[in-house]
Amino acid sequence: MINRERDIQINFRVTEQERDLIYKNMHESDVKNLGAYLRKMAIDGRIFKLDNSPLREMNTNMSRFSSNLNQIAKRVNSTDTIYTEDIQEIKEMMVKIWQSQKYILSKLP
Repeated sequence: MINRERDIQINFRVTEQERDLIYKNMHESDVKNLGAYLRKMAIDGRIFKLDNSPLREMNTNMSRFSSNLNQIAKRVNSTDTIYTEDIQEIKEMMVKIWQSQKYILSKLP
């Protein structure tokens, strides 16, 4: 017999509708292997699929903010003048970042 890490087999029966639901949930959780999915569900009871798109959006906003802030800092250092438009632009970018952060925090369990 093959030396297996998992040498105990567990079998159970399901209806066609239950099987379809299991496969649907497995695909939604991006797990490709039925055995791995069933083990994970039996042991942990939950699989979380995280949507990282709000984090990516926030990182994009922060990158833009950093770039714009560096440009403003260079201009201020070379001219010793800061413009009202620069301050307004910084405020608007900070509002976007704060909104992204609030959205992300509101989605956490």
